[in-house]
Amino acid sequence: MSLAGKTILMSGGSRGIGLAIALRAARDGANIALLAKTDTPHPKLEGTVHTAAEQIRAAGGQALPMVGDVRNDDDITEAVLKTQGEFGGIDIVVNNASVIDLSGSLELSAKKYDLMQDVNVRGTFMLSRTALPILKDAANPHILSLSPPLNLDPKWLGAHTGYTLAKYGMTMATLGLAAEFAGDGIAANTLWPSTTIATAAVQFALGGDRMMKVSRTPEIYADAAYEVLVRPAASVTGQTLIVEDVLREAGVTDFSGYAAVPGTPDSELFPDIFL
Repeated sequence: MSLAGKTILMSGGSRGIGLAIALRAARDGANIALLAKTDTPHPKLEGTVHTAAEQIRAAGGQALPMVGDVRNDDDITEAVLKTQGEFGGIDIVVNNASVIDLSGSLELSAKKYDLMQDVNVRGTFMLSRTALPILKDAANPHILSLSPPLNLDPKWLGAHTGYTLAKYGMTMATLGLAAEFAGDGIAANTLWPSTTIATAAVQFALGGDRMMKVSRTPEIYADAAYEVLVRPAASVTGQTLIVEDVLREAGVTDFSGYAAVPGTPDSELFPDIFL
């Protein structure tokens, strides 16, 4: 029940949920390789791939920051080979990089639609596929994608069709890999929260500071991801897991410490995200 010495290759991770997952693994002494675009500070967003690496090392892990784009096949190949060369293998792939735009179908630009498909769906598939030959040699290999369960309720299909397609595409790619490579002992699962998470993406896309006040911290996602990734791969694969359910199975009964605004009761959180 530890990630000590394990090597994680993550898309994104400069901030938010990805960084929280990386820091939780780093506390065990894991090796974290980050493939992210943010090389220099963004005017509106905190963190770069380099500051993330500094935090990972400070938390007790090893870090390999790599500036690149998950849409670029050469960047993906280089990231996989560099990670293997630096740490001797890859145990876990975390598909964290994602683009969000909740515009309606008539308002969503073709450019943004393509961006969500390229990063969310294609990026998840290509990063996982490129790492698979190395994952096969790992003792407990996992692929974990941060995407929702497949819910065909019109409430979600019609809420933001372009974004829903992209996130469901991440899930379908992951479940497909789970089925295809079950015989190789590689676990492939998705993980998704039942409430919004307080990240910059949520702040900008879902309503600013008001939405942040009714969300949970990224640490709840990180703790749930940790619980999944330390499990034997053979015991959990092809599943669309929910953050809170994973933590309940691990014995967590009180989520109040994860409120983005301390003291906010669960009844006031923004619920029912793609569920």
